[in-house]
Amino acid sequence: MDQAQQRSFAVISHVDHGKSTLSDRLLQITGTVSDRDMREQFLDRMDLERERGITIKAAAVRMTYTAADKTTYQLNLIDTPGHVDFGYEVSRSLAACEGVLLLVDAAQGIQAQTLTNLYLAVDANLEVIPVLNKIDLPAAQPEKYAAEIASLIGCDVADIFQISAKTGQGVPELLDAIVERIPPPAGDPDAPLRALVFDSVYDVYRGVVAYIRVVDGSLKARAPVRFMVAGHDAEADEIGIMAPDSTPVVELFTGEVGYLISGIKDVSLVKVGDTVTPRPAPDVEALAGYREPKPMVFAGIYPINGDDFPLLRDALDKLKLNDGALVYEPESSGALGFGFRCGFLGLLHMEIVRERLEREFDLELIVSAPSVGYEVQLDDRKKEIVRNPSEMPDRSRIEEIYEPYVSVMVVTPSEYTGPVIQMCQDRRGELKEMHYLSPERVEIRYHMPLGEIIFDFFDQLKSATKGFASLDYEPVGMYASDLVKVDVLLNSQPVDAFSTIVHRNKAYDYGKAMTERLRKLIPRQMFDVPIQAAIGSRVIARETVKAKRKDVLAKCYGGDVSRKRKLLERQKEGKRRMKQIGLVEVPQSAFIEALRVDSDSTSA
Repeated sequence: MDQAQQRSFAVISHVDHGKSTLSDRLLQITGTVSDRDMREQFLDRMDLERERGITIKAAAVRMTYTAADKTTYQLNLIDTPGHVDFGYEVSRSLAACEGVLLLVDAAQGIQAQTLTNLYLAVDANLEVIPVLNKIDLPAAQPEKYAAEIASLIGCDVADIFQISAKTGQGVPELLDAIVERIPPPAGDPDAPLRALVFDSVYDVYRGVVAYIRVVDGSLKARAPVRFMVAGHDAEADEIGIMAPDSTPVVELFTGEVGYLISGIKDVSLVKVGDTVTPRPAPDVEALAGYREPKPMVFAGIYPINGDDFPLLRDALDKLKLNDGALVYEPESSGALGFGFRCGFLGLLHMEIVRERLEREFDLELIVSAPSVGYEVQLDDRKKEIVRNPSEMPDRSRIEEIYEPYVSVMVVTPSEYTGPVIQMCQDRRGELKEMHYLSPERVEIRYHMPLGEIIFDFFDQLKSATKGFASLDYEPVGMYASDLVKVDVLLNSQPVDAFSTIVHRNKAYDYGKAMTERLRKLIPRQMFDVPIQAAIGSRVIARETVKAKRKDVLAKCYGGDVSRKRKLLERQKEGKRRMKQIGLVEVPQSAFIEALRVDSDSTSA
């Protein structure tokens, strides 16, 4: 189709603002999906996406739309992930578009991820069409939030479309605006092929399926191609479009969006953001914006049943075929046995991987407390990356420890500004910017250590603002901090599963909380069990699990008191010897409870 009649666009929004529902209505109104085949969240193929109401994997679909002037247009909708963990994938999806629909809930207004995705679209120089959704809700305030959007992006209130994606109200007019306002692709059809890979999935039978946008030139079936970043040569075994099911075609032309199957079996060779060029490679420049997925959060995954370790290894191997951002390496723990230290894009990514391992591979798992990657500079000027507290070098060899910082954006009603600022200050945050989106809503930006927000920051933020605040963050670099390793000792023996790296000012709080929790979880033994939290050789907190006491005096119904004293002394001596050689019995349930991470904290 002529480039002038092509339109490529994405829908960007905060979580649960109706992006998938709007995609459903567009598919229905354009006749891409029949009413009989239609289902809710049509482009969300995973059960987890449907249950959580979020988009985890991007999807692309081609629609055909006939405008009022009887001209037929080809509309390429690229459905982007909707969570902060997948910000890089969103940026690559936007790079495959010329315009975006900025979707805002008419009952909630602008949220943190709305702003983040809007800034990505503006940086990419895309046409932005503002849309207010859910105007049919009783709690909707379209006039209020339309004025908020207008002041944010500098447009007239009349230019903001008000729709209900659920009922279809206003969606036909929105389709006409897509055709009128979003420009056609500007690629050069006579130039050598350059295609952007904006997502990929793994098919068991056919290998990696790459979703691509042809930026320049054209791609023919059976043509030899090269993935520039990976440096891998392959052949275009099959190319096609998603309409919405995969439909093979002979050629993809400039501006078109489709898929490429090249027989590659390793998803790491088809990187999101890579450039596809002809082979032998002409003198062309790779498309800008590519970067390697970088794990932000690390955690240990261990099978509850030690015999399941080979099954866990196979499950991770299979899961990585569909998730190029997942990294893992074997590790062992004296307390938990053999497992894997895994790197994730964020807490949501970690929770999704855990759920998929348990559901799809029928595994029972323990996931250790999440941590971040630290950079340690030693006295010999060498640097080490520490992803596990057990890897921390001896304190005497350390000159400096660097931890990752993130730029945190919180959007909250103005009456909660004080509690939000106080909470950020308590977590070592540094205020960078604060401005009002409207008289009732304020945007606050902080620079904070990533380690301070991966546990319960989101939960506490929601509690402090009665659920009205929203959160987004992005990495800004590594900064030096006064960090220490806190060990937990049971009966003077360190338990690596409970060790952590925290700021020195927070060490006592962590040690006190962990020792108190373990005192309640560990069953009583035949001897006193000391539970200590220590920094190096210095104990900073202690609790004791009191011993069971056998009533050795039960048989003493009378007689001299020296007989009773003799029995008690013998019991005391026996407990002392038992403590010297005795091992503390810690049930599996105690580890699970002590290391539990509340999954609600991953819903940011």
